[in-house]
Amino acid sequence: MVKTILITGANRGIGAELARQAAARGDKVTGTARDPAGVDFPGGQLLQADVTDPATLRHLDQGGPLDLLICNAGQYLARGGIDDPAHTAEAWQNVLMTNVAGVFFTIRAVLPRLRRTPGAKVAVISSIMGSSARAPGGSAIYRASKAAATNLACNLAAELGGDGIAVGAYHPGWVQTDMGGDQAPVTLQDSAAGLLARFDALELGTTGVFEDYQGTSVAF
Repeated sequence: MVKTILITGANRGIGAELARQAAARGDKVTGTARDPAGVDFPGGQLLQADVTDPATLRHLDQGGPLDLLICNAGQYLARGGIDDPAHTAEAWQNVLMTNVAGVFFTIRAVLPRLRRTPGAKVAVISSIMGSSARAPGGSAIYRASKAAATNLACNLAAELGGDGIAVGAYHPGWVQTDMGGDQAPVTLQDSAAGLLARFDALELGTTGVFEDYQGTSVAF
């Protein structure tokens, strides 16, 4: 059955590979990017949208039913410890607005479409780095943002369950992207394939789940 899918941050990395694989299996895929100009998008449409600016998301509520929203847009700034000067107020604002508020704004923007779709789902790309059980220090902004994103997914799972919408948070693995680096052990192809399988398995009975791309539960 063909699914209608919307992916934020779909111009590169995991978002682009999710779009490519979903389109290849026959799904109708739309992506968003802050600057879509010149991007060879593997899905259908790549729309301009900034997840930190609700005004740019308003057009996403247009269209028919939406089977799956994938909140993938993210930023990773300041990788050092507490003394790292890159941990600026601007860095905190940019990462938290993108990785947390951006998820909230995007879901809210397309909620009318999700509510019109039986079995609609929301997948939030989080990270094991946001797990309090795995916090060795460093990368404080990113870790805090992903912890908050997971919490937001769980909170919205409880709130939207009554509308028949399932919500899950997912760790894509340490992936070979610009963010993950060349030393990452997981390929883009394997991560995206695993994530799509997890999204397919998501349902109201498992809403609020936090797991990795292989289906292993992740501690909060």
